[in-house]
Amino acid sequence: MIINSLLDTDLYKLTMQQAVIALFPDEIVRYELIIRVPRDFPSDFSEVLKKEIAAMSTLELRPEEFDFLKKNCYFLNAPYIDFLRGYRFDPGEIKVSQRGNTLNLVIEGYWYKTILWEVPLMALISELFFKLTDQTPFPEDELVNKTRNKIIRLEAIGARFSEFGTRRRFSLANHDLVVATCTQFAPATFAGTSNLYLAMKYNCKAMGTQAHEWYMSIAALYGYKMANKIGMEKWVQVYHGDLGIALSDTFTSNLFFHDFDSKYAKLFDGIRQDSGDPVQFAEKAIQHYNTLRIDPLSKSIVFSDSLDIDKVEQIHHFCKGKIRDSYGIGTHLTNDVGVKPLNMVIKLTAIRINNSWVSTVKLSDDRGKYTGTSEAVSLCKQMLRIRE
Repeated sequence: MIINSLLDTDLYKLTMQQAVIALFPDEIVRYELIIRVPRDFPSDFSEVLKKEIAAMSTLELRPEEFDFLKKNCYFLNAPYIDFLRGYRFDPGEIKVSQRGNTLNLVIEGYWYKTILWEVPLMALISELFFKLTDQTPFPEDELVNKTRNKIIRLEAIGARFSEFGTRRRFSLANHDLVVATCTQFAPATFAGTSNLYLAMKYNCKAMGTQAHEWYMSIAALYGYKMANKIGMEKWVQVYHGDLGIALSDTFTSNLFFHDFDSKYAKLFDGIRQDSGDPVQFAEKAIQHYNTLRIDPLSKSIVFSDSLDIDKVEQIHHFCKGKIRDSYGIGTHLTNDVGVKPLNMVIKLTAIRINNSWVSTVKLSDDRGKYTGTSEAVSLCKQMLRIRE
């Protein structure tokens, strides 16, 4: 069994699940696996994957995990943590199929239940792929040295970073090794990990807030033009100022800054950049805060788009003395082991409204990260007056 803890997932899935339970308990959604760069899956991959998914139905919150959440995640309320004690994965919500070497996966069900599948499923698919294709990583001592050299550079740069690599990791064992190395060799700059299980194991901070699906669903329910503002408003309704990093690129960062008015710019601690040119984004953010008469040095940008150490150094050099910066580094830490990582996502693609499926849309600052049917994307761009 590859996934063996309910907390082997990223914090943002729990924070969003709590918000969905509070505000959208009746919504039914669909998620789909999207392989951005095609890979050939072994012929028996889907059958092995189904067995692993079935095994996940036995997972439950352990007493020590319950205690960890109560003690460390102050923003998760007692009724929600108690709900997690009764939560079980339902494999009936997932349809897995395979045609030749192409893998297909669809998740359907109540949003508040299905929301937890994404992260462990991606970690499972990634680890299983490398296992069934007989790919082996570098020796453990070499992996430790590679990770240590990266974080020594980050320490020298002075860049504060978190580990965000659950979804496309080579394996849980390698992921564990990375977090252990970070806690040992980067005490000054390692902020924590998005993975709750490893945060508990290594007594470090769990990191995360919200993902694109929050704004994508709200756009389908309330309209594209109001999605950013309603998304931020409803987040504040649940968290009252906690978890105050707003995601900026669900419908391009230009539209986000238009909607990120003085109220939200003052209320949120900062913003996350996940697509486009990070330095240009930082320039926009600094200018925006200055225009609103807010000191940029009182706010933060969390950079999380396909980062490596060279990118971090470039971005940090620009931001230093202008705005607070931190970095969520994913695959470069947890799957830099001598294999080609899977370029995949599991995205919320539709929400059921009045007995009809409505396509959700994401228009990031990278066209390659667009999500949605061509018709829905075209309509969204037309409504928001977005031109290529």
